[in-house]
Amino acid sequence: MIVPGSASQALAARLATELGEPLAAVEYDRFPDGETLATVTDFDADRAVVVATTDTNDAWVELLQLQDAVRGAGAAEVVTVVPYMGYARQDQSFADGQPVSARAMAQAISTGTDRVVLVNPHENAVADFFDCHVTVCDAAGRLADPLPDGLADPLFLSPDSGAVELAAAVRDAYGRGEVDFFEKTRHSGTEVEISPSDADAAGRDVTIVDDIIATGSTMSEAVAHLSAGGADRVFAACIHPLLAGNARLKLERANIERIVGTDTVERDVSRVSVAPIVAAAVNAVEAE
Repeated sequence: MIVPGSASQALAARLATELGEPLAAVEYDRFPDGETLATVTDFDADRAVVVATTDTNDAWVELLQLQDAVRGAGAAEVVTVVPYMGYARQDQSFADGQPVSARAMAQAISTGTDRVVLVNPHENAVADFFDCHVTVCDAAGRLADPLPDGLADPLFLSPDSGAVELAAAVRDAYGRGEVDFFEKTRHSGTEVEISPSDADAAGRDVTIVDDIIATGSTMSEAVAHLSAGGADRVFAACIHPLLAGNARLKLERANIERIVGTDTVERDVSRVSVAPIVAAAVNAVEAE
């Protein structure tokens, strides 16, 4: 039975269709003091597949509650799908006294589940923080599907060298094009300096590919450079479209042609679903 978190209801429904399993009824409430309560009202299965993106602190609490609820309702096996794992970028202590937040969150999830499925965590090494079996899915290739046919001399760019494999995966799925990357220097959580790539963007359709669009600072800066360099159309493609604060506005003001994301974080730009690859991972886990 598929058990959705409040932030992953559409993805959970798609996953239920892919797996041929029913959706559990879940109620999401909040007490006057701000505490949350997630209640699974009709669970009746041996296996629970909890699907919960963790883009807020409340979502983390809700996920732990759902795990506990289905176990209490008799689930013999709990598989936890975390489409977007919040805190994954805090995968080390960056200053004395700071926690490794990704490790703390992973260990909390591990107490209530038998298996975990992640979709493109910021670093795959995050999987090592869990105390249970973890399957990591790669959704990058799915981002090619919503792009227009017939891109003109397509160029696929990543905002830095660390994401160039994502850009290459989208290019490979699209079937043609060149791959390159910008040089990125981050000065703070919101201030990013972008240096142009070596590739000539003039007259070309360019797709910028990253794993996450959070504040939109990196993407909007990259779009500005490409527009100044004579690029024809510029698309933004990401796996996790967080689009926090005024990120969407930044990109629209930069004259982005289209933003393409998956439903790991459910936004209006979630043009493609990761349900097929998550279903394959859940089935693979079941077969092991």
